[in-house]
This record gives sequence, C-alpha cells and structure tokens, in this order.
Amino acid sequence: MATILAIETSCDETAVAIVKNRNILSSVVASQIKLHQPYGGVVPEVASRQHLESINFCLDQALQEARLDWGGIDGVAATCAPGLVGALLVGLTAAKTLSVVHRKPFFGVHHLEGHIYATYLLEPTLKPPFLCLLVSGGHTSLLRVEDCGRYEMLGTTRDDAAGECFDKVARLLKLGYPGGPVIDRLANTGNPEAFALPEGKISLPQGGYHPYDCSFSGLKTAVLRLVEKLEEEGVEPLPVADIAASFQRVVVRSLTKRTIQCALDYGLDTIAVGGGVAANQGLRKMLEETAAPHQLKVYFPPLRLCTDNAAMIACAASEHCDRGHISPLTLNAQSRLNITEVMGLYRE
Repeated sequence: MATILAIETSCDETAVAIVKNRNILSSVVASQIKLHQPYGGVVPEVASRQHLESINFCLDQALQEARLDWGGIDGVAATCAPGLVGALLVGLTAAKTLSVVHRKPFFGVHHLEGHIYATYLLEPTLKPPFLCLLVSGGHTSLLRVEDCGRYEMLGTTRDDAAGECFDKVARLLKLGYPGGPVIDRLANTGNPEAFALPEGKISLPQGGYHPYDCSFSGLKTAVLRLVEKLEEEGVEPLPVADIAASFQRVVVRSLTKRTIQCALDYGLDTIAVGGGVAANQGLRKMLEETAAPHQLKVYFPPLRLCTDNAAMIACAASEHCDRGHISPLTLNAQSRLNITEVMGLYRE
C-alpha cells in the first residue's frame, strides 16, 4: 500500500500523520482543548487561527518521527468534509500546496470514512462487509461497510449526536468541556439506577418505532428538568455522579441495543466502533458483553485513535490511492457531506 502523509483539521485538533501498509509511521496531534475550554465549546474562528499556527510544526514533526523525506511519500491527503469550513480550509490548502510542490497525488478524505479506517489500523486484516457504529460529537450513525468508498446508512440520530449530548449534559452539571471523559469517570462512581431517565425513540408512520434510529434531545431535556427539580427541593450538593451514571446508562443502552439488533438483522458478524464516544468505558463494556452471546466480534480502536487524528485519514487515503482514486485540486471544503457520497470526492 502507498505511503501517505495526511492532515486533519476538521475541528479543534491539528493533526499530521504518515501511514504505510496500515502501520502508523508517525502521528502528531496538537490539541486545542485548553484554548476552547473557557468558552464551553469550540469557537470556529479561534480554531482556524490555531491551525494556521500549528500546521508547519506538525508537518515537520511527522516527517522527523517517520524518518522520511518527501522522496518517501507517495501521496498527500487532507480531510475535506464534513467539519468547520475555516478549519478544513487550513489543512486542505496545506495539502494541495504540498501536492503541487512535491508532485504527489492529492486525496480529499471524508472525516467519517477516516473514523471507519481507524479500525483497520487496529485490525489490518479486517475485511468488509461489517457494521460500523460511528459515535462522535457531531455524528451518530450505523453504517454497513460494503467496500472502500461504499457505505449504506442503516441508522442515525434524528437530533443531537451522542457526543454532543454528553457535552450539553456536562455543561448542565457544570463539569466543563469536553464533557464525555468527565461524565465517563463520574459514572464509574455513581449509581446508574438512581434516576429513571427516558430513552428516546423514533415513531414510524405505520406504527411502532424505528429499530436503528435514535434520539437524544429528550434525554438531555430530562436531565435539565431533573437538575431543576433537585435544586428546587434544596438538594445540596447535587448527586452529580448518580446523575452522570444514570444519563450514561441510557445513552449506552440505546446505542448497544440498536447496534446489536442491526448487526443481527443484516447478518453481519463484525462490529467496528469509531469516533470520540468510542473511548467511553461504559459503551465498551456493555457492547462487548451484549455482543458475546451472539458470537459478534466488536473492535474498538485504541483511545488515541478514537478522537480526531490524521492516521485514520492517511489509512483511508492509502486505500483510495491503491485503487487509483485521486482527488482534483479544485476540491473544496464542505461543512456537510453524506458519507454515502464519498466517491464524489475522487476521479478514477
């Protein structure tokens, strides 16, 4: 497989990595979490400016760690969609420039396809078809992976993504940003049955509920109402760990139930999980325990590959390169792009 240098700047991490044969030769990530914490979330303009400041350092560091010069690089890739347009443009412009200067083919990669390919870095021999559960701050999806660039959407969230809901509930509980890791830690010390919270369901016109789609906005509102009720009753201090554990239990149960049912219904014996919420210990435990009796294999990437990184982008680009898929230099950044439209990013 080709040796690819990839850049990822879709949100608040500036990342550069070099991957060959699904092996990571180098991976550099400059996080912006501390920069955005005072605002309780990512500020797009601040993120874009920080990418500009960090990109050259990350590029130099990645080449040094891989002990390569540009003669050892077969292609240059960058995330082009979806994401914050200003942030995406920094990485995209850098990759296009490097492509032209060093006469290397250019690959624009879909961010969610990158999360799918994070599992290939863990399990290089993995082959489609398999089911992928993508859970992050902006996306919650169940995808049937048919082949490189070929994906079928089987389930999605109708409102808040799982990671987004974690951040919003953490804000309600005054736990800071990002919310996922701190809620996960607190949940380990709390009682998950302390409070009864609702699991969102999507009604079907003909009756019943959608088996794979999920909803988290009602759960978020239920936590808000619970906090308001406890405060009105003068409960002091708030049982934050119990609230976190009860909330996380509903999210994890909802994701697990839909994922297992989807895999069984479609006859898929392998489940790959990707995205920031894939780092959640509660999800890892429940999904693995529930899958075992059905003889379903579940792959979770290592924690460093759950959050945004360039290694997963390079891995996806490497396979597109080997199949002769190359992106035009006219490719632009897009804030939204359905993963089923991936092949529109390439010409064969």
